[in-house]
Amino acid sequence: MKKLALLICLGTFSNLLYGQQNVSFREGAIVSPQVNEDCSVTFRVKAPYAESVSVHGDWAAGNGVGQMALDADSVWTYTTPALPSEMYTYRIVIDGVAGLDPTNPFTKRDVGFVSSVFFVSGGCADYYQVHDVPHGSVSTVWYPSEQLGMSRRMSIYTPPMYGQEKERAYPVLYLLHGSGGDENAWVELGNVARIMDNLIAEGKAEPMIVVMPNGNPGKQAAPGETSENLSYKPALTNLLPGSYKNGRYEMAFPEIVGFVDRNYRTIPDKAHRALAGLSMGGFHTLYIAANYPGWFDYMGLFSAGLDMTNVDTAQPAYQNLDGKLKILQHEGYKLFWIAIGNEDFLYKANRDFLKRLDSLEFGYEYHESARGHLWANWRQYLLQFAPRLFK
Repeated sequence: MKKLALLICLGTFSNLLYGQQNVSFREGAIVSPQVNEDCSVTFRVKAPYAESVSVHGDWAAGNGVGQMALDADSVWTYTTPALPSEMYTYRIVIDGVAGLDPTNPFTKRDVGFVSSVFFVSGGCADYYQVHDVPHGSVSTVWYPSEQLGMSRRMSIYTPPMYGQEKERAYPVLYLLHGSGGDENAWVELGNVARIMDNLIAEGKAEPMIVVMPNGNPGKQAAPGETSENLSYKPALTNLLPGSYKNGRYEMAFPEIVGFVDRNYRTIPDKAHRALAGLSMGGFHTLYIAANYPGWFDYMGLFSAGLDMTNVDTAQPAYQNLDGKLKILQHEGYKLFWIAIGNEDFLYKANRDFLKRLDSLEFGYEYHESARGHLWANWRQYLLQFAPRLFK
């Protein structure tokens, strides 16, 4: 018995050692990234045998590329210029091989691309971080889709006070992701829960439910979360069979609204529903609103994917858009908000769409920002759009 106990203890100790092997991932006293007082950021990586090391990020300065310099301790270093407040992603490239920052444990996945991440505070990024305010909850919820023939998953944010007042009902923002995204995209890359917690705490936004469905109608859920398990790897939506702009998702959208109204304390009318989306989600927003004109009083198109190339325009969801917009206008709405970056590859398509709306005398608000097709813009668009809702 003593020998057995000793063997069990040794086995347990061995397992503990094995389980601890990934804890000491930091390389000594190296700090990277280091956000400096002047809002510049310093990156460091120890690579004594490397010939060339650079950092590639999503900031504007230097097109997001910084060549790192080697010091006497075999540490490569680069410091950016002062950066505007935002959440930034980056990768370290060593002799042509891109990877994560080995001293930074915080990462984000965008489609199949995993990057290290940091914040520069003092502005919009303050809303993307956790503060000592009341917190809402995010749940992953499965719902049955008869039209798409499968159970499907979505993420749902409920505000801090949800459930505290049994008789209180809430408005709903339906927030849609872009190509390659999924029901996790707005939660992880968009920081929706933190944004809503902070806006609500400051009294800038009404307490609301935020529903973030999966916009790929050929898939149940995010990669790794479906019955395909790890055989379904992240990919742009146009590469997923049965998923890209074929009208199925738009026409099945009432199933999502109906499920939410049945299972959450909502105010089930168009005055208390908003619909918005980025890129492909902006395209979805336009055609869901056009096909269901009595459902939403607030609509937001963020860098909307309005290029109709490779879209099956023969599908009923996409036919007679002008006529459907006239019906939407007749039904009435409170806000039709369009935003695009002036360097976005979809800029021309969005500007052409504005001319189309002008010809129809269709009312809208337009916001033009700097830069291109990136999460920095979409997070900031949400910061501007959410406070306009349900007033």
